[in-house]
Amino acid sequence: MVELSSVNLNRLITFVAVVEAGSLTAAAERLGLAKSMVSKHMQLLEAEVGVGLLLRSTRKLALTEAGRAFYDASRQLLQQAEQAIEQARSSRDIPQGTLRVASPIDYGVMVVAPLLSQLRARYPALKVELVCGDGLIDLIAEGIDVTVRLGKLADSGYMAARVGRLRRWLVASPAFVASHGMPDGPEALPALPYIALTVLQQPQSFTLEHADGRQHAVRMLNTVFATNTATVCRAAALAGDGVLRATEFSVREDLAAGRLVRLLPAWTLPESDIHAVFPASPHLPQKVRVFIDALKLAAGD
Repeated sequence: MVELSSVNLNRLITFVAVVEAGSLTAAAERLGLAKSMVSKHMQLLEAEVGVGLLLRSTRKLALTEAGRAFYDASRQLLQQAEQAIEQARSSRDIPQGTLRVASPIDYGVMVVAPLLSQLRARYPALKVELVCGDGLIDLIAEGIDVTVRLGKLADSGYMAARVGRLRRWLVASPAFVASHGMPDGPEALPALPYIALTVLQQPQSFTLEHADGRQHAVRMLNTVFATNTATVCRAAALAGDGVLRATEFSVREDLAAGRLVRLLPAWTLPESDIHAVFPASPHLPQKVRVFIDALKLAAGD
């Protein structure tokens, strides 16, 4: 079998043009090449293929039997290449194919999944696969197009786009506040029952900053509920188990509905960023681009 690397595929274009134009001269005019160059391409192509393709005379040009079969196959191959290129180019404008997204569990459930459903409704040719987990993922090894990462980014060879701000608030249920009282300052927090998310680097410790610039380091001393999943933390807070350091996106609706209340609203926790991370590529696929744009819109930043 002939190795494709030994055949200059550009000469197939010249060969098809020669057959369809009927002569080397007409093919040269169509391609914008010198007739001598077209003739040289044909000689080299026959050498690469290993058979004669053209019968030449001073008056006309004809195909050998092998040349007729080779012309049909070459024309089909070039048409398929054109279709592949056109399809690739169209994907720049119309998201299509399967978009594989990775996300932390709580952000995936509350933000990414609804957003992907909206994109599917807008772009029917797009399919999605969402992989949720709270650990770091190898995008290349897992075949992931884009992942969402919350907080400080680890150094990597990937590209990243900031899509929003990550804010955390102290919250508790109205029943908890009715039972334990509303804290009047950071000093009152350590003794209160606390719900800890164990995947955080310092689950029980954090720093609060007042609007006037004052800072207060807090270490919660009475952890009554600990879990490695943010959605379980939220469920415990809704059940009235304790104070929770929660992400804004995870409790925004609960606060609006009165299921949770914000504690010490004059004090804020340090903010960080939400990023979309994706493998480096000369051309960002349109399906990834529209997802990133939708994330930015959802974040409202």
